[in-house]
Amino acid sequence: MIAVTRPVSDTIANCELTHLARQPIDLDRARAQHRAYEQALEDAGCTIVRVEAAPDLPDAVFVEDAAVVLPEIAIITRPGAPLRRKETPPVAAVLGRYREMVAVEAPATLDGGDVLVLGRRVYVGRSRRTSGRGVAQLQSMLTRYGYEVVAVEVASCLHLKSAATAIAADRLLVNPAWVAVDAFAGAGLLSIEPHAANVLRAGQTLVYPSAFPRTRDKLVRAGYHVREVEVSELAKAEGAVTCCSVMFDAS
Repeated sequence: MIAVTRPVSDTIANCELTHLARQPIDLDRARAQHRAYEQALEDAGCTIVRVEAAPDLPDAVFVEDAAVVLPEIAIITRPGAPLRRKETPPVAAVLGRYREMVAVEAPATLDGGDVLVLGRRVYVGRSRRTSGRGVAQLQSMLTRYGYEVVAVEVASCLHLKSAATAIAADRLLVNPAWVAVDAFAGAGLLSIEPHAANVLRAGQTLVYPSAFPRTRDKLVRAGYHVREVEVSELAKAEGAVTCCSVMFDAS
């Protein structure tokens, strides 16, 4: 499995913020946490492929928002925050080695953090960062490949993946306070404490933030292999474990 990552920017303290108050970010500690995150992915069997650093783009480390990669195609997004649109060309250059690519076109906006793939069903959050036109363009791109695209309203958090992420091919970790669970009809759901719904599947490992021990224990009791990572500095920038990589099979 490939994990595309990007270094923490020199200017991460100037990141976009929507729901959090700005706090000082320890740059050295953020970089150390990111290195440990990459190590956790390598230990889970991933090959790390790094996009070139972008010192002047504060949110560049959150590479997930720049692209959506499926077995058939890579979609280069058009992020909802205007400055973040500068992040996409270097990501596209890397992904072009692995997939045919298409791009979301103006005036639509789409952040990768709003796209949750569960088998042949793709849930897309309509949020402050992803517009209805973005959802419609994604649907047009994916229908030809046999995917069902389901729009989900997002109001209380930054992205859909702030409220729901996959822990298995047919099961989600969900914060029911932030998203209507009936949007995920047919999927198994594991409900959790607030702010704790973001988890990253890496093969048979769930990479999970150490800030939520109750949910970690719940996952372990349910039979999942959990690798904890500390991402406290990245969380100050409204980042989470899915945000820091784009994951896909090489073939």
